[in-house]
This record gives sequence, structure tokens and C-alpha cells, in this order.
Amino acid sequence: MSKAAVPQIELASADPDIAQEMTRWLSHLGAERRLSPKTLEAYGRDLRQCLDFLCNHWGERVTLARFAALEATDVRAFMAMRRADDIAGRSLMRALAGLRSFGRFLEREGKGKVGALSAIRAPKVAKSLPKPLPMASAKRLADADERAGEERETWVLARDAAVMALLYGSGLRISEALGLKRREVPRPGEGDVLIVTGKGNKTRMVPVLQNVLALVQEYVAMCPYALPADGPIFLGARGGPLSPRIIQLAMERLRGALGLPDSATPHALRHSFATHLLSRGGDLRAIQELLGHSSLSTTQIYTGIDSERLLEVYASAHPRR
Repeated sequence: MSKAAVPQIELASADPDIAQEMTRWLSHLGAERRLSPKTLEAYGRDLRQCLDFLCNHWGERVTLARFAALEATDVRAFMAMRRADDIAGRSLMRALAGLRSFGRFLEREGKGKVGALSAIRAPKVAKSLPKPLPMASAKRLADADERAGEERETWVLARDAAVMALLYGSGLRISEALGLKRREVPRPGEGDVLIVTGKGNKTRMVPVLQNVLALVQEYVAMCPYALPADGPIFLGARGGPLSPRIIQLAMERLRGALGLPDSATPHALRHSFATHLLSRGGDLRAIQELLGHSSLSTTQIYTGIDSERLLEVYASAHPRR
């Protein structure tokens, strides 16, 4: 789903006027709010599910006027239906956030005020601490020799090792690593910084280790496909952009080989990056910048830092300690 334009939406459960407003809403979120394509897809899916439910609930197609007159009992019934499908609290919270966003959009456009949405409490989401990998295991994941017995081409193993080295060495999200263009990754000895495009299309500067760049260069030298400067540096087996799912599958194989738990995912390498820096005395604010978090509280949760650790940082840094 493009940020610049959203294809005209058609709905079986709602009138064309709602489909038209839904198209305009998603286009607004992509162009003005700069939400990611995945978020737009999730919001659109949540609204479709709500409209399908309301159509069955009311026994008729949903009109714009009827949606604007939505009652709190209708919203609660939809949420209860989703919860009965074993939907996690976080997904329910996202669905409600999307519906509220659509309601606010309709209000700004003069298409009615959906007051019932603001009367519903967001579901509680249990906070779970991230599960970083042991330092030795995180390092081994970036070693192509760990998968030497697999029936895969050598350049593919080198590629996967380079991606995982970036996730752990620079704390990147998998989408950020796979979104890198070749010109954005310096050769070993020619630079030590990456300009990464993260969530909300925000860019940040991230340091990169020379041994990580050496692994990337090793993959580049083996890759059988042309790698133009403005094209993605990591390619799939057929020469197209590399899918995150391929790296997830590679991690699953390595979990078995290294005896790691199911929590050992590509994203766990980002957790490990932050946690290991903190355990060695890294500054919380600096790690916040490296991870690309807008809020320090997000970094605190992300790295599993508890109040005791924060008090320790405060006590060691305050001039009147």
C-alpha cells in the first residue's frame, strides 16, 4: 500500500460513501501522518472487520449516517467478537485506535461525530520485557560457518550472516536493514556510519562496526546479481528485494543448531544490542538515539530496564548525589 496514493476501496458491507471516506482517510494517514504501509494495511483491515461485523449486527449495509450514530454497545460488541477470536490485547488496542482515527477524520471533514468511540476504554495490554540473547549466541548468529551443513549457496549464507550482524551490531530493525541501498553502506575502511530510514520515514545516523562492514562486503563480492548504487544491497535468491521472512526462517534454523529458545528472533538481536550496551555502562539517552526512539520511556521498556537501574543511573549522574 503506497504512502502517496491508496487505490479506491470497495466494500461489500458498507455503502460507497464510507468506502470513499475510508480511501481518503488512509491516503491522509500515509501522506500527512507518514504512517508505514504495514500500519495502513492493519488500520484498513481493522475497519473492514468492524464494518463487516456491523453489517451482520444491524442486518443491513452500513451507511455513513448510521456509522456516525454508532453507539457504545455496538463498539463493545465488536470488541467482544474480536476477543472471542483470541485476538491479543495489543491488536485490540490497535483496532480501537484505528477506528478512533477514522472517527476523528470524519468529524474534521464534517461527516458526523462518532462519539461512541471515545467512550470505550482501551483494553489493557500486559507489559512483557524483551528477551535478549546471550552475548556469545548473538555473535554466533552472524557466523556463516554455523550453517555450513545446509544445502544453500554460499552467497546466501554470507548474506544472512551480514544481515544478522547489522541487526546486532547496529541495533537495526529488520525492515531498516533490508531497506538499505548499496550506496548507503560504506566499504570497510571508508566509513563507520549508516544513514537509516526508520519508522515514520525518519532518518537517523547509526554507527557500524568495521567487522560488520567486512561481512557485508564479503556477501557483496559473492552475490551473483548486479547491485546498483541506488538499489537494495540485500537481494533474494531470484534477484529481487530480500523478504524479511527469509531472515526469520534462517533464524529458525539457527535456533535449532545453537539450542536457542523460540524468543530468538531477528528482532531479539535489536533487543540484545540495547541490553548489552546498557549492561556495559552505555548511556540510556545515547541508546535511545541509536534505536531511533522518540521517547525515553520506550527505550526503558525496550531494554528491560527497571526502576532500580534508572535510580542507579540517576544516582551516579546527578551533581548533588
